[in-house]
Amino acid sequence: MIDEKVVLVTGAAKRIGASIVETFHTNGYLVIIHYNRSVVEANALADRLNKKRASSAICLQADLNDQEAIDLLASETLTCYQRLDVLVNNASTYYATPFGAATQRQWDDLQNSNLRGAFFLSQALSQELVIRNGSIVNIVDTYADRPLLHHSVYSIAKASLKAMTKALAIELAPKVRVNGVAPGAILWPTTLENGNDPQVVQARAKVLKNIPLGTLGHLQDIADATYFLACDANYITGQVIKIDGGRSLS
Repeated sequence: MIDEKVVLVTGAAKRIGASIVETFHTNGYLVIIHYNRSVVEANALADRLNKKRASSAICLQADLNDQEAIDLLASETLTCYQRLDVLVNNASTYYATPFGAATQRQWDDLQNSNLRGAFFLSQALSQELVIRNGSIVNIVDTYADRPLLHHSVYSIAKASLKAMTKALAIELAPKVRVNGVAPGAILWPTTLENGNDPQVVQARAKVLKNIPLGTLGHLQDIADATYFLACDANYITGQVIKIDGGRSLS
């Protein structure tokens, strides 16, 4: 019987997902790193963590657009360490879908990756989480409440994920707590990431002007909030915490 607690993080090969994995690992968890296409990054992360603590990280591949792959991911998850204590639904696809030109394929892709996969994975793993008095944390988005222009399908998917968080908190009570984290401006989009072009500098300044704390957040801010809700917030369920520097107040 495995004594250490186990977390599965979806979309965990890089960025926010990888930071969440590293935070749980630092706190003694065995970690399961889900990825879809980012196999190189996922394996590199697992190798780095296993060097710190042998056999403490495993990678699993699954396309969350595929229901059979979701079911297999759930089964393989329980095989890895024979238990699961925390599920973090972080996997996400993000791109523009200007209204009037959005397609059914784009709708299905964004809904599946941001919502459908999280729902059915949570359902498949719920019995184990009930046994462990575990928890689920969904990574939502500030755009769930303030939709982004030209990103209607993505914003709708994240708003639905927020609603799912509240619904599952009721469905799985009192054994499993379900909460969410809604990141604000944590990483610059690729269009604003590099360079000193005056237009880029101006666009960055415009973003920061709307953040009361006046700066971008950090990946660790999201990871810390996720860990808190999963492990320390024993009397919190059905809540979505905004980690946005106050941007939602503007």
